[in-house]
Amino acid sequence: MRAVVQRVHWARVRVADRVVGEIDRGVLVLLGIHRDDSLEIASWIAHKIAGLRIFPNEHGRFDRSVADVRGSVLVVSQFTLYGDARRGFRPSFSDAAPPDKAEPLYEHVVNQLRTRHALHTEMGIFGADMEVESCNWGPVTIIIEKESGFPHVEESRTSSS
Repeated sequence: MRAVVQRVHWARVRVADRVVGEIDRGVLVLLGIHRDDSLEIASWIAHKIAGLRIFPNEHGRFDRSVADVRGSVLVVSQFTLYGDARRGFRPSFSDAAPPDKAEPLYEHVVNQLRTRHALHTEMGIFGADMEVESCNWGPVTIIIEKESGFPHVEESRTSSS
């Protein structure tokens, strides 16, 4: 799973000239689902998004999460994050999960942000042709990625001690 996380002053997504998701200060997340992704990976990504410290403290240092600043999250599905353009000029999307697998994982990330992390979370419409607008604050853009088989952060800490 791949998430491009942008700290924003505001962001919104439109479908057919209608705003379907909109936030003020917070993070815009473009979320790509890999064909091998699982609920476990989706939960991990949601946890990382919620805890990512990319908001400034009183000294201007990245030390606060979206929850710490009472910000919001806008999650937009984007299968093109798994576009492979290493050969030729037309990207291959064979690593992207098919819609019937990707949509439940996308919804799981959103539900985890809403319930487990108590964040105000908006979303686009899965599979729709969307227009995404935002005002990137900084700009600050971070890529979070987790592939199937990678150990959890907690497992890594215990194995290195």
